Amino acid sequence: MSPGAAARRGRAGACGAAGRAGRGSLHPPAWLFLLWLVAGRTRAADYEACPRVQPDMLNVHLVAHTHDDVGWIYTVDQYYYGGQNDLLHPGVKNILDSVFAALQAEPSRRFVYVEMAFFSRWWHQQTNATQQAVQELVRQGRLEFANGGWVMNDEAATHYGAIVDQMTLGLHFLQKTFGEDGRPRVAWHIDPFGHSREQASLFAQMGFDGVFLGRVDYQDREARMKRKKMELVWRASASLKPPTADLFTGVLPNLYDPPKNLCWDTLCDERSIVDNPEDFQYNAQEVVDYFLRMAADQHRYYRTNHIVMTMGGDFHYGYANSWFKNLDKLIQLVNAKQENGSRVHVLYSTPACYLRELNKANLTWSVKEDDFFPYADGPHQFWTGYFSSRPALKHYERVSYNFLQVLMSNALAWLSGSIEDYSTCPGLNISFCVLSQISARYIRATFSAETGLLMKIENMGQKVVLPVSQSFFWYKASIGDRKLQQSSGAYVFRPHRRQPLPVSQRAEIYLVKSSLVQEVHQNFSDWCSQVVRLYRGQRHLELQWTVGPIPTADGWGKEVISRFDTPLDTKGHFYTDSNGREILTRRRDYRPTWSLNQTQVVAGNYYPVNTRIFIKDGEKQLTVLTDRSQGGSSLRDGSLELMVHRKLLRDDFRGVGEALLEQGSGLVVRGRHLVLLDAVDQAAAGHRLLAEREVLAPQVFLAPGGGAPYFQGAPRRTQFSGLLRELPPSVHLLTLARWGPDRLLLRLEHQFALGEDSGHNLSSPVTLNLQDLFSTVTITHLQETTLAANQPRESASRLKWTPDTDAAPYPPAAPVDPTTITLQPMEIRTFVASVLGELDPWSHREDPLDF
Repeated sequence: MSPGAAARRGRAGACGAAGRAGRGSLHPPAWLFLLWLVAGRTRAADYEACPRVQPDMLNVHLVAHTHDDVGWIYTVDQYYYGGQNDLLHPGVKNILDSVFAALQAEPSRRFVYVEMAFFSRWWHQQTNATQQAVQELVRQGRLEFANGGWVMNDEAATHYGAIVDQMTLGLHFLQKTFGEDGRPRVAWHIDPFGHSREQASLFAQMGFDGVFLGRVDYQDREARMKRKKMELVWRASASLKPPTADLFTGVLPNLYDPPKNLCWDTLCDERSIVDNPEDFQYNAQEVVDYFLRMAADQHRYYRTNHIVMTMGGDFHYGYANSWFKNLDKLIQLVNAKQENGSRVHVLYSTPACYLRELNKANLTWSVKEDDFFPYADGPHQFWTGYFSSRPALKHYERVSYNFLQVLMSNALAWLSGSIEDYSTCPGLNISFCVLSQISARYIRATFSAETGLLMKIENMGQKVVLPVSQSFFWYKASIGDRKLQQSSGAYVFRPHRRQPLPVSQRAEIYLVKSSLVQEVHQNFSDWCSQVVRLYRGQRHLELQWTVGPIPTADGWGKEVISRFDTPLDTKGHFYTDSNGREILTRRRDYRPTWSLNQTQVVAGNYYPVNTRIFIKDGEKQLTVLTDRSQGGSSLRDGSLELMVHRKLLRDDFRGVGEALLEQGSGLVVRGRHLVLLDAVDQAAAGHRLLAEREVLAPQVFLAPGGGAPYFQGAPRRTQFSGLLRELPPSVHLLTLARWGPDRLLLRLEHQFALGEDSGHNLSSPVTLNLQDLFSTVTITHLQETTLAANQPRESASRLKWTPDTDAAPYPPAAPVDPTTITLQPMEIRTFVASVLGELDPWSHREDPLDF
């Protein structure tokens, strides 16, 4: 899945939003510019530029916005420039051009933009005069940035490190371009298919005041509407002390589309508002009456005298004047009804301004501590299939994230002192490389001589033994049609029946042994095989599986799983990670925040697995680590399964417009599962440290040797370490990046959760001395920042909310002493470090994120 779009419910032409016909033209008279300059005396920062509301009325905040996927059905370039294809939405370049002109034409108009991958591209194509005019719009708060990441990332299949990096990239661009005026106050995650708790925690640590969501499960939404709990405080960490990871969360009323029949984009079918009574197309009174009914109906589900209506959708505002002219008329006509006693006030607004009014209401809000997975938009429409769709691409994304964290050729030359023809070896783990070689006592695995299947795993160091059977199965994919039955597709997982079928009842096996490694090669069919591998000294079992091409000649799409069956008494519980960080407890056929009517016993129990899934009883824990994001579950006690590949024959009618039929490199997929068996009190040390080593594995580069010196007199090094001493095992150096000519961006994280490791005491706070930690530089000054490094922590402030649990005060930022940096469990601390010494001389840009 691509970082920002991954899988969208494309709605070409199917909008439900509002776009108005307004008073202004594209070439306004001079007095409008004078009004604009007068209005410009206010500033966007700290909500100062928000519009005036009516305290004794129902205030309807119209949020004009566009949602622009950074790649999905088409490429990024196609989305940016548009094209001739009838299915291709208007280009983002045209959207931004059109919105800019429309905002200039009428001073009351406001607009919200999100995806910096597109906006930064557009920005650098503008003249100086246009850039200055845009800066003024931002300063006035009329062009507001929400979220502000490079993309609007998916929340199920993304690793937290990649989320932090892409948010830092986008927010750094905004800070550099617009200063404090461009800093988003609100996270805007309207289109991800379910929402992770870790994402909310990261947003809170980035300094956001709140987040607005579009997609939540249909049962969850109905329950929240009945109880007026569409807005809440999300307590997004079980380890960080409240309110560090508390985030105000609002569920939008209509996904992120406009209300039905109130859409005036070129992609919509609604007629424009005609307010001339003598015109035979006159419909103003009808539209106003309808709008007032919609507003009153929506107000029943929210607690304040403020409601929000999203006026936009996917790639809307390609012809912004149509939208804004109709919105102008709607505002004028509805507010004119106040003379006749109406208590409804309509205004152009933004997510931040709406959030500010909710905060001023000074209410007590309910608290949510779980996440918003899985997501379903109907009884048989669980969007849990995309957790595993396109597994080859998901692995490529994970490997790419790893690769982006290491050094490239110039850095290697500088470190080694020698210019070499460096190369990597993607096939290193299977001995394809001439310049390398592969290099069996804590774990024992026993296989059945009769079936060839795994029977038992023993952790000999901890004296833990567990019968474990592992094999491959496949679900028949439902192949219904849109009218009669939901089919399985790229997003939706709907198996034809509950029980999967075995790929084979047995596996042909043979054994390979050496002094370094032992392998059991299993062949289940001509399209499914596996190598079970144990290296000498290794504390886990490695399962390297190969699946594909999946056969479909029998007329059935297939969704292939690897399943582990044990006698563990798990009482319906299992555990999955949240974006690779904290662990969430899952309970079969259960949701913590509402009474679930389970309509799909398989798909409705599938959850995203970014790095690990495990089951346990009071004594033993079986953990499986993944090398890519997958879907997983425990559908019966003692059982654990992960979906490894899918091939489907029907579209699921969620926007792709085609079946999930992988071609080319996606036909055959090879991956790894790492299996650990531990005593429960020692399990966290195993899976935490192993997951970090796997996600951010060292890259191996090969060179023939004998290269020229990197520079005159350069010493040849055969070893180099950037650290003078090893970090404690519970501490991870998450980020070390150049941040200017003599500064580094530094992130350190505690990678254990509160109380999860009683066997090794790795959940305790850790204090570090950073001053003399690095081998080539000395830190002279540290400034702590928020997580995305766009605000000093000492001056950062967030809106304060009152939860219906015990409220905790916001802790003040402590002075930073580089000799004593303390990390609490699950805490990430971000610093900009001024340094003396040798920074990488091969990089001469003052700003590493310069665009």
